[in-house]
Amino acid sequence: MSSAGSGRPLLEIAGLTVAYRQAGRWLEAVREATFSIRAGETYGLVGESGSGKSTLVLALMRYLSQNGAVRAGRITLADHDLLALSEAQMRQVWGRLATFVPQNPQSSLNPSLRIGEQIAETLRHHQGLSRAAAWQRALELLDRVRLADPPRVAGSYPHQLSGGMQQRVMIAMALSTEPRLLILDEPTTSLDVTTQAVILDLVRELIHGQQTAALYVTHNLGVVALVCDQVGVLYAGELVEEAATRDLFHRPLHPYTQGLLDSVPRLGETKGQVQLRAIQGQIPALGERPTGCVFVPRCPLAIDICAERPPLYAPGEGRRTRCHRWHEVQAGLVSARQPAPALAGSRAQPAAASAARPTALAGAAPTLDVDHVETRFPGRRSPGEWPRRAAPRQLRAVADVSLSILPGQTLGLVGESGSGKTTLARTIMGLVSSARGRIDLLGAPLPTELSRRKLETLRQLQMVFQDPEEALNPNLTIGASLREPLMTLLGQSPRQASAAAGRLLEAVRLPASYAERRPNQLSGGELQRVAIARAFASNPALLIGDEPVSSLDVSVQASILNLLNELQAEHHTSLLFISHDLAVVGYLADTVAVIYLGQLMEVAATADIFAPPYHPYAEALLSAVPLAAPGAAQRSIRLEGDIPSPLAVPSGCPFHTRCPRFLGDVCVQQTPPWRLQAETGKRIFCHIPLDELARSQARAFTLEHPSHG
Repeated sequence: MSSAGSGRPLLEIAGLTVAYRQAGRWLEAVREATFSIRAGETYGLVGESGSGKSTLVLALMRYLSQNGAVRAGRITLADHDLLALSEAQMRQVWGRLATFVPQNPQSSLNPSLRIGEQIAETLRHHQGLSRAAAWQRALELLDRVRLADPPRVAGSYPHQLSGGMQQRVMIAMALSTEPRLLILDEPTTSLDVTTQAVILDLVRELIHGQQTAALYVTHNLGVVALVCDQVGVLYAGELVEEAATRDLFHRPLHPYTQGLLDSVPRLGETKGQVQLRAIQGQIPALGERPTGCVFVPRCPLAIDICAERPPLYAPGEGRRTRCHRWHEVQAGLVSARQPAPALAGSRAQPAAASAARPTALAGAAPTLDVDHVETRFPGRRSPGEWPRRAAPRQLRAVADVSLSILPGQTLGLVGESGSGKTTLARTIMGLVSSARGRIDLLGAPLPTELSRRKLETLRQLQMVFQDPEEALNPNLTIGASLREPLMTLLGQSPRQASAAAGRLLEAVRLPASYAERRPNQLSGGELQRVAIARAFASNPALLIGDEPVSSLDVSVQASILNLLNELQAEHHTSLLFISHDLAVVGYLADTVAVIYLGQLMEVAATADIFAPPYHPYAEALLSAVPLAAPGAAQRSIRLEGDIPSPLAVPSGCPFHTRCPRFLGDVCVQQTPPWRLQAETGKRIFCHIPLDELARSQARAFTLEHPSHG
């Protein structure tokens, strides 16, 4: 991260108010926003969904919907008053002065044009290059964003590239006109942590190398800490705090900023050490925002003066905060932190204390025992493949996986997309029936086919998916969705199920009135709470969570993680928690398993997974996690290339084609042994002896920022 730019700002936003016309009145989505960005500086804009980030960016791009309008303020880019320019003039601005990198590259790339032609077309239009010169320049740009074999990539269609490759193409296109301002809207949200690390390295290098100004919009505070020089915190359309990144993380002066920071699990912190303090309540809808301080309904420091709208105070150079009580926060006279979470119901024990309970059953028989499980699918024959009569290649999605989960414990399963996490979960659930090996639930063999499982087995095994909108029937009320498993799996009468549904809503801290609502009337976090309530309805022995918090805001994520802790402690349910986020997994899990191309690479207790020796793949994953702590020390290990296709799993060690500690022929020709660390029980699937790994590996990260406890 560079020092802040100097000289006049390249981009200035002053007093910007943006509103949408609804039901005959104007509702302000952004109110009096003011900030600036200098050349070579990256400005992070953070806040929950509904805070106004996207509206501000759309106003900046002059791309608001028909019912949206800038009602006041000024936007100046390189001395151009953007609000005064015509559409034709704006097209020149966005072609030459500024470019945009979206969250979803697939929706922005033309599926019918090859990648090279899409970049070359931009160059011909904005720089007047000939076809030959534009094509050559496109190849240079693809090489610049570190895409291997630029001619092959240039000749490919978007669907033939991975998500990370598509995002690098978008960055290449954005940089093709050498813009002075780069706007990045959550450009790494949907990427694996390893791909995200490469993209973030690239963004930092290109921005600072060209002295480009950048506006980085995200809800990922780890990314902000890594790439941003200044941070603006947006809440309910208002800029509530602004500071240099290090200052903001080390001494937030607004309760909302403090709440965001307290919601983020930091790499290496576990549920037994810290409590995530989610922000109570939710962001108010347009038209329902308080006339005074907009954060009052959720603020732990609200007093009478907060009924008056606070100005943007200036506590020091480069710092602004919209809080009447900032001086008390700065002096440490009051705490801006949200209340510590408590267990559901009347018990008021800290969630962190409850996390220690499962260890009491360490000698119990496993709830789930997976023994040498393998899942294969027939690969599709490509057009023209010969000979026709030959059997199609097998796709090996899960290979020889063995693991177990004790009663009341959580096993975290991590790995990149395509590593086999979801396939393993679906195999356990019976949604995939082509499994070999043995799966036992509560000591009894689990039929691989869902149709052969008894009702009692279905009751004991439940799953929470990443997208609750797809898991809940949009035509049923929330109450009906909750009553269904109670009547089907537990045999309850409609009256009993209705009463139980109300108790389930209370357990996940939703009003009983929500039983009459439909899914489209709830927020994403509320829907996920309903999905969790439904999963716990039958009091299952094992719950599988497949990326259940990855698409949520950090505060909602924290509340869901606390909720899972509380319900698990209360019901003593075992949990298989799947994620690509090692910080989240490390916080929630008792044991962590690392999977790559369907093969387990490392299994260890959570505390031990963060200390060497590491499997080289686990080491790379840990070194790629963006730490929500500016100044933290972290090793830089970047994996080259993408994860191979399960249709063509490499011989020997499946990780050898990307391994930074590759030994040579032994890794290519021989399957690695499982190595056991006797003192911790850590298991590593690697040719390198554990003592050699320990000698050659430093700790992958060291947090400088104190725990948020």
